[in-house]
Amino acid sequence: MGIIRTEDLTYVYGEGTPFRKVAIDKINIDIDEGEIVGVIGHTGSGKSTLMQHLNGLLKPTSGKVYIDGEELFADKSRLKDIRFKVGLVFQYPEYQLFEETVYKDIAFGPKNMGLGEDEIDRRVRETARLVGLREELLEKSPFELSGGQKRRVAIAGVMAMEPKVLILDEPTAGLDPRGRDRILGLIKDYHAEKGTTVLLVSHSMEDVAKTVSKILVMSDAKIFMYADRSSVFARADELTSMGLTVPQVTRVFDRLRAMGIEFDDEVFSVDYAKDLVLKLLEEKRRH
Repeated sequence: MGIIRTEDLTYVYGEGTPFRKVAIDKINIDIDEGEIVGVIGHTGSGKSTLMQHLNGLLKPTSGKVYIDGEELFADKSRLKDIRFKVGLVFQYPEYQLFEETVYKDIAFGPKNMGLGEDEIDRRVRETARLVGLREELLEKSPFELSGGQKRRVAIAGVMAMEPKVLILDEPTAGLDPRGRDRILGLIKDYHAEKGTTVLLVSHSMEDVAKTVSKILVMSDAKIFMYADRSSVFARADELTSMGLTVPQVTRVFDRLRAMGIEFDDEVFSVDYAKDLVLKLLEEKRRH
């Protein structure tokens, strides 16, 4: 059994009213511990609703959710402890900052877990390091920081709870390219250092392609596909038909293949594309 598993998970908004809508329909997924997974789908596909079920913010209309082998709603006395295993970072999390200092904001979650002061201090300082916040910033007001720094403080506050699963909903929304790359880099570094299962919800195929190993594609309240990047992007025409696109650089290389120029691997990032092109040009020069 994976760290996250669902059985016929279904959620209906407005049950018994004229506005009834099935948001997720008989979802069955099994995500292994330590995976870094991209979650994609057009607006209204059900991805955010699914994520909110994974830490009990929403209760299923029917079906079951298992976290680390425990059914989420089976025992009310266990619900809080299971919820602590899943950290959820909402879109624009910096709007939820409220404490006097960066230190106190990052410490808020661990404090609510009932941890001792020494353990809280360790977690705050370690997580601040992980997200690239300098020691001297910890005593500043979070409202004195830049937008990117605030975002990192908010993410650090969830990371400091040391969840077994970290879910990030559009973590790069509204950031400039440099800020986006920094957030994606810290997510990858965090995953590499901690081995935590990470779910990255995003509209950006470029962000997903450069960060994750597997992709969960949702469409019309159902799972369309859950597979490795190559398998997902190989179905570019189907993704396009449901309002999604593969990364631009992948489309370029697919076009080059159609013109008879062969490459050994699928291409998801500009940096990797550059390396492949330089390698090809070098081989042509030698011959």
